[in-house]
Amino acid sequence: MVEEYDIVIVGAGHAGGEAAAAAANMGSRVLLITMNMGTIGQMSCNPAMGGVAKGQIVREVDALGGYSGIVSDTSMVQFRMLNRSKGPAMWSPRTQNDRELFAREWRRMLEQTPNVHFLQDTVEEVLMEPASLSTGAEHRVKGVRTGMGTVIPCRSVVLTSGTFMNGVMHIGEKRFGGGRAGEKASQGITEQLVAIGFEAGRMKTGTPPRVDGRSIDYSLLEEQPGDQHPGKFSFLPNPTRPARQLSCWITWTSPEVHETLRTGFDRSPMFNGRIQGRGPRYCPSIEDKIDRFADKERHQIFVEPEGWNTVETYINGFSTSLPEDVQVAALRQLPGFSKARIFRPGYAVEYDYFPPTQ
Repeated sequence: MVEEYDIVIVGAGHAGGEAAAAAANMGSRVLLITMNMGTIGQMSCNPAMGGVAKGQIVREVDALGGYSGIVSDTSMVQFRMLNRSKGPAMWSPRTQNDRELFAREWRRMLEQTPNVHFLQDTVEEVLMEPASLSTGAEHRVKGVRTGMGTVIPCRSVVLTSGTFMNGVMHIGEKRFGGGRAGEKASQGITEQLVAIGFEAGRMKTGTPPRVDGRSIDYSLLEEQPGDQHPGKFSFLPNPTRPARQLSCWITWTSPEVHETLRTGFDRSPMFNGRIQGRGPRYCPSIEDKIDRFADKERHQIFVEPEGWNTVETYINGFSTSLPEDVQVAALRQLPGFSKARIFRPGYAVEYDYFPPTQ
């Protein structure tokens, strides 16, 4: 017999994890549904938490009893308080994290939270029935139908689908379905909600290439160590701070790099109309930066370790959907990257979202 839940949460990223923890800790019976139990709490993009504005949010979530601050502290490989040169109101905590440890700690904390249950499946439909007139709503949630055809009764549904709803990934002229590298997109929910009156739109975000750290010449980069006395996000007394930290590094683009990148603009989905979605203002692609700020001769690139026990390196500031050959050629013109080996190219992902005013 299928169990009934107070709340079904669709998607087990950071938002889904926080929603599950908050609801369960307030006494609700929660089912967290994810396409892959192995990617609960996965850091989809850069292995870091916080920073300007976002650091304050992580601390607010912690103050409300959330898990993000604790998980970030437990898995940090570096802590830096940004904007120290300004007043305390502008200080912004940021951790560089071990990607695998971060996800593992998220899953451990959720599994130790009473009332949180898990299911590996997709959700293809939110089941609804006419609501009573006293609620002022036309529909009331009564459950979900999964991709396996199981009907799960519940009183509420929280959608934290990230980049997966009708997700499409772009690398140059290549276009394929998916919400994240190696993971398929989800379908069904957008069309259903639009049919009952919701407004949906398309959003676009991107990620940079990942590089083999053994192929980088760090002697040509500027070192960016962590704080001498590292802080933490959570106001709780644990965990202890790391005995050592990993450094991040800085390099710069150049006019030569920009010219190489421009050779791929005619094949770029950003410029030839294949991407229709809006991108976030806080994380523009490298091609967008050199197009919009053509007067700038260089842009800062942050070289970030992915964890304690891996050579995989995240090239922050080089998000791109340009063809792979152009990505590689431009990367190898960066100081320290002349022999860079690429683990996987950058890509853009376009996906459905629902404007939050609804």
